[in-house]
Amino acid sequence: MGKKAAPKTAIVVAGAGAGGVATAARLAKAGFDVTVFEKNDFTGGRCSLIHYDGYRFDQGPSLLLLPGLFRETFNDLGTSLEAEGVQLMKCEPNYNIWFDDGKSFELSTDVSRMKAEVEKWEGKDGFERYLGFLQEAHRHYEISVAQVLKKNFTSLLSMARPAFLRHLFPLHPFESIYSRASKYFWTERLRRVFTFGSMYMGMSPFDAPGTYSLLQYTELAEGIWYPKGGFHSVVAALVKIGERMGVCYRLSTPVSSVKLDESGRLAIGLMLESGETVPADVVVINADPVYAYNSLLPESYYGRSLEKRSTSCSSISFYWAMDRQIPELTTHNIFLAKHYRESFDDIFKQQLIPAEPSFYLNVPSRIDPTAAPEGKDSIAVLVPVGHLLDKRQGIGRKGLQVTNKQDWESMVAKARQTVFSTVEARTGAHDLQGALVKEIVNTPQSWKDAFNLDKGAILGLSHSFFNVLSFRPKTQHPSINRLHFVGASAHPGTGVPIVLAGAKLTSEQVLESFGMAKPWATETGSKGEVQDIDRIHVLPLLSNTHIAALVLVILFMILVYRTLALEGV
Repeated sequence: MGKKAAPKTAIVVAGAGAGGVATAARLAKAGFDVTVFEKNDFTGGRCSLIHYDGYRFDQGPSLLLLPGLFRETFNDLGTSLEAEGVQLMKCEPNYNIWFDDGKSFELSTDVSRMKAEVEKWEGKDGFERYLGFLQEAHRHYEISVAQVLKKNFTSLLSMARPAFLRHLFPLHPFESIYSRASKYFWTERLRRVFTFGSMYMGMSPFDAPGTYSLLQYTELAEGIWYPKGGFHSVVAALVKIGERMGVCYRLSTPVSSVKLDESGRLAIGLMLESGETVPADVVVINADPVYAYNSLLPESYYGRSLEKRSTSCSSISFYWAMDRQIPELTTHNIFLAKHYRESFDDIFKQQLIPAEPSFYLNVPSRIDPTAAPEGKDSIAVLVPVGHLLDKRQGIGRKGLQVTNKQDWESMVAKARQTVFSTVEARTGAHDLQGALVKEIVNTPQSWKDAFNLDKGAILGLSHSFFNVLSFRPKTQHPSINRLHFVGASAHPGTGVPIVLAGAKLTSEQVLESFGMAKPWATETGSKGEVQDIDRIHVLPLLSNTHIAALVLVILFMILVYRTLALEGV
């Protein structure tokens, strides 16, 4: 029998985020006729740029981690980052971490620098424990990439795979990042240094599963990178690749609903807000699943249940155009609150801005001068805050009801003043507000309005154990055929490299449903012929010398025992 003919049309709905453009390019490579519909007039979703009078800001992500997953995506599409003009620049140091007592810690991929930094606070033994922490985080990283990011979890039975189950407890999913770090770092200072990264998942380090120390590992082992021209240059390259393969992008074209057949069990296209009907053989949704299930699809119990799920935090994000450079700041800066745990409780339990927040400050012009006019700086500040709560600010048909409304105007003013005063007090920078020529602000409400994010949660659903793996919204609708999902709140999770891995899983699932072969290699990279000098030889647990010594010890002990027995001792 011949191969089944490729379908005519694939639709990526609300889909020009990183996951949408990657899925579009993959499906186009496989032979689909792909159209991407995007409500905004730009691609990338949160991974987009803000421009003002020669200044450039990354609206969302501003540091590139897990570079291998980016390279894999481009390689699968028959090209490379370099061939597409994407230039990755290594950030060194990774971060400067600033404490309330005026001290700072420099995180780096340079082992000698890390040795000096760790030993400064925890001595020689501290560095040995740091290496132990890296070893555990390395296992978390390698197991997660192989068994989670590159595997689909289509049902609860997927979690029963022997290859996954045998690694479950070594991943420490039932312990927090903070508790795992505390086994290796014995001062509160270093426990904070090696746990703040849970903010990338929108979670408190006291709640985030210990598995996510893999984020610290990739930073320390592979480095932090910045794409020249802004993070969106990666998305723009994927858009161009897709367009070369025939992908059509229709921006400023919001979608009103997914069209189903009469049975309600087959996706057959979509309806645009303009009233236009677009037929399709398969629909891929790159919108937030909570929004999609409750606004683009018929009302369902599952859709309502998603509204009740725990979500990540939101943020107040400032984008500042400065009339001069601020030399006291490096590319990536973390300012940690004095009352570390209490600050996270304010965010995740009270859904507010802490009295003294921890925050991230990025100066893209420090590594990429094109981000600001000569002699000036562009600065982006992310202050984690609680997500939206009340009816007007929430998402979905009913929303959540609370007695106290969040006053975001006051919170923005408070956050702005706190950032200025904290940066000046800890770094020695002066008169930051006087150097400010333009401010742009994102709040939980604007995040929700611009990107249809449930409760304005910038990183989607939480990554607690019962919100990941088989419990996370799946890459295929459970009861509607030919309807798939990709993005931060679908499996495998949030973050651009993770979403790119998800785009591969979703694309392969679509191809499988049509009986089509994958147009990319199953395994990436080949070592070719291995020379003798490069062959792996595993030594036995005990060498001949060890065995001989052990035999002599045993014989000696037998001799001593018999001598004592003869003497009647």
